Amino acid sequence: MTPGRWLALVALVAIACFATWKVDAWRYGKELASLNAAHQADLTAISSAATAQARQALDKQRVAEQARADLDARTTKEKAHALAENEKLRADVVAGDRRLRIAGRCSASGSNLSDTTSASRLDDGGTVELAGAAGRTVFDIRARIIKDRAALKGLQEYVLRVCQ
Repeated sequence: MTPGRWLALVALVAIACFATWKVDAWRYGKELASLNAAHQADLTAISSAATAQARQALDKQRVAEQARADLDARTTKEKAHALAENEKLRADVVAGDRRLRIAGRCSASGSNLSDTTSASRLDDGGTVELAGAAGRTVFDIRARIIKDRAALKGLQEYVLRVCQ
């Protein structure tokens, strides 16, 4: 072989290598573009799903906050009404318009009575009228009970309706 043919053969091999390399580069470029497009589509789908979930969570939170506010308003109104009624009863007792009486019953077997009690039957029920200070104490206790019951009822409804 002559040096010109060697040179032509080397040039031909170089051209073939370059052409193969260029074709592979185009093919890899298309694959990379395809993978990039698929990646962008996946990112868009993930972003859309995350946005939808965030929107649902915010809507659920708004509903829960509204339910809590409604519950709070209702229980506060009920508590205020009960406390106002208690205060009216207390004021009536203090003013002498009402008397606070408690039903009671004494039993002969109780240790608080002696055997020399009056001739009336010990099992007869009756009422006991409390003094003014004791009556006010009863209304104070009743007001605390009203507040405690309102708080307990509010918490129970909160757990049942809001914390779902």
